[in-house]
Amino acid sequence: MNAPMGLRERKKQRTRGTISDTAITLFLKHGFDQVSVVDIAAVAEVSKPTLFKYFPTKEDLVVHRFADHQTVAGSVVTERPPGVSVIDALHQHFLDGLAARDPITGLNDDEDVLAFHDLVYSTPSLVARVSTYLARAEDALAETLVGALDSDRGITAALLAGQVIATERILASVNWRRVFAGRSADEVHPEAVADADHAYALLRHGLAGVAPRE
Repeated sequence: MNAPMGLRERKKQRTRGTISDTAITLFLKHGFDQVSVVDIAAVAEVSKPTLFKYFPTKEDLVVHRFADHQTVAGSVVTERPPGVSVIDALHQHFLDGLAARDPITGLNDDEDVLAFHDLVYSTPSLVARVSTYLARAEDALAETLVGALDSDRGITAALLAGQVIATERILASVNWRRVFAGRSADEVHPEAVADADHAYALLRHGLAGVAPRE
């Protein structure tokens, strides 16, 4: 079990949450480029140095939420039950995310979540920062896979990590497009599951079973 969080740590988390929530509210109302760090600090009632202590860049005020997922795939691999393959564990985790409407899977039709997603992917600097987090997630998964795969070639872990992160990013992107087109998450869910099943089958078996067009 995790040790109880101390008062100081709880206060730090509350401050961090207040700063981030304030920033996102202002960005959604006025636009990312129209709001300064000074504006955010003033509304959140913190100093500019305090803000940067929690968030090194303006972009991190928004996309730090992606940082929470950087080590998730690695944890899924490490904590998988005996006898469950790496791909099966990651596949099931993604399916569980779809069922839970986890925004990271793209299958979420909550208005606030959709507005946040639109903010991120309509702002070039935020898209670039998300790419940084995805690269870190790929590196973290590759590091975990080195000890989990029956292979003495490090390139195997790196290749599989890249494929998994790219696959889940594409699946999420497809789901977002369906939802943004006006469909509900419940309506899209069966298609999202079918796509995930197909994608992970390709990760297991490669493209050998996909017949090329004549």
